[in-house]
Amino acid sequence: MDGETCIRKAYEYIFHSDFEEAIYWFEQAIAAEPDNAGYYHKCAVSCARSGKWPKAKIYADVAEKLEPDNEEYRYHSQVIQSRLLLAEANVLIDRENPDIKEAAELLRHAVMLDPLSFDAYYTLAMVCMTDGGLDEAIECAREALRLDPNHSAARRLFADISRKRRMERIRSTMRRR
Repeated sequence: MDGETCIRKAYEYIFHSDFEEAIYWFEQAIAAEPDNAGYYHKCAVSCARSGKWPKAKIYADVAEKLEPDNEEYRYHSQVIQSRLLLAEANVLIDRENPDIKEAAELLRHAVMLDPLSFDAYYTLAMVCMTDGGLDEAIECAREALRLDPNHSAARRLFADISRKRRMERIRSTMRRR
């Protein structure tokens, strides 16, 4: 079967919300035409939508390698990498002995790769607040709110960080006197 026929079948399955079968047909298209970057990209998008981030990254990287000047492919690969870094940071945060510093570095890289990632900014704001970096925490919380102004937890986080910063400034002023 040729690649285009496989792609049509993949879209039929997407239309019926069967993403597993769609991914299968995208992979068949890739097998039929392994040099077609568009097929890899479409498969990467479907994998990402299904939460299969490592698999999505593999396909996105191949698409980008096949067409290195394609901005859409590069951006999508960066978004996927950002999501993987966020997941890795969450593992570090959720440990019995969290590695906050390493998680913060991963999250900084994640927001650099995907400046539209609410989750990365929000998580980085929490990590920075925990680690005492209140100036960075407030900036990240502000950015998270800019991305999702109605997110109630982000609003509370912003208010908590603001309160902590005010208290720190008051204490600092009192110590100088």
